[in-house]
Amino acid sequence: MPQLLIATNNRGKQEELHSLLRDLKVALVTPADLGLTLEVAEDGTTYQENAAKKARAFAQASGLIVLADDSGLEVDALDNAPGLYSARYAPQPNATDADRRTYLLTQLQSYNRPWKARFRCVVAIGTPAGALEFAEGICPGEIIPEERGDHGFGYDPIFLLPSQGKTMAELSMDQKNQLSHRALAVQAAKPKLEILLARL
Repeated sequence: MPQLLIATNNRGKQEELHSLLRDLKVALVTPADLGLTLEVAEDGTTYQENAAKKARAFAQASGLIVLADDSGLEVDALDNAPGLYSARYAPQPNATDADRRTYLLTQLQSYNRPWKARFRCVVAIGTPAGALEFAEGICPGEIIPEERGDHGFGYDPIFLLPSQGKTMAELSMDQKNQLSHRALAVQAAKPKLEILLARL
């Protein structure tokens, strides 16, 4: 069975991607499974650039087909911030997900609700030969001032999906994997991934 490297050390992302890709005839591995320690500077100017950098670097280092992603939260009132900097948004060093959520809410206090927002994800599939394929997913919603839900990670507890009446953190994994930005991007990427894997 061919191997597919999931190019992230984020445990939350790994769980989501394992669930999203479980129907593929492929052995999913993580950098830790391979003993691979690789830090890729996410200094691109778009999600696609950052995802491509990660996919290319991990494919070259591992010799495997790689799936990488870059994603962010875009809030209309903040001119689409935090965007590319969602994981590094809070000013304090070593900030936690909770710190980032708190900082985002302080930035929104002077704006009227609803705080319209969207999660955006770009998935990059990279091969050891340097080929790249991309897919994108967008999940619209709004930011709410109180945290709800115990699932997910990042900004999920304050990201409300009005169509569901729930935050991303209140959804089950199965529900999230039908609606989330990452789920939509991976679903769009699967046909391209299956073609590449079939060639192995």
